[in-house]
Amino acid sequence: MTALSRADALALMESWTASDSLRKHMLSVEAAMRAYAERFGEDADLWGITGLLHDFDYERFPNAAQAADAEHPAEGVRHLRSLGLPETVCEAILGHAHYTGVARVTPLAKTLFACDELCGLLTACALVKPSKAIADVEVPGVRKKLKDKAFARGVSRDDIVQGAEALGVPLDEHIAFVLGAMRAAAPALGLDGRLQASSASTPSSGGA
Repeated sequence: MTALSRADALALMESWTASDSLRKHMLSVEAAMRAYAERFGEDADLWGITGLLHDFDYERFPNAAQAADAEHPAEGVRHLRSLGLPETVCEAILGHAHYTGVARVTPLAKTLFACDELCGLLTACALVKPSKAIADVEVPGVRKKLKDKAFARGVSRDDIVQGAEALGVPLDEHIAFVLGAMRAAAPALGLDGRLQASSASTPSSGGA
């Protein structure tokens, strides 16, 4: 159990994060974390909240300098500790950023790191599909995008590969598993095809 309900964690995340894409990223990591918790026989609420809050302080404290003990994720973790969240959650969130120097030793920390960048890549893969639906993303296509360094440049390929290795799950299996978790959460992630339907029914204004 955590000191924070899922509803309270969601409210906290949304109050600190205005960006819809960043909110959906955290929701996608939450979905992946919950699925892995069930696979590993762990606390799905605890793991889900860890995913839901791992970047909640990113907008307020973006940390361009990558300071180990200031801004994201350190400031967010200080706030979470004040709310009484378990240290395992705090250490996992600190550990998902290389520059904090916090080792990823628990299954929770290893899984968060393994899912974070992959969720970003899978979202990008879905959004370039005509349907904009995660249901149309398949593992072979993801592997091709993984090799295409010009695609989703902000996603660390090394983190994805190293994350799966540390988790002890073959990369293709890891991709397929996280894809499944995101497909199950597709409506909340805006990746169920509604974006395509909306863009098709709305006259173009010449924007992106």
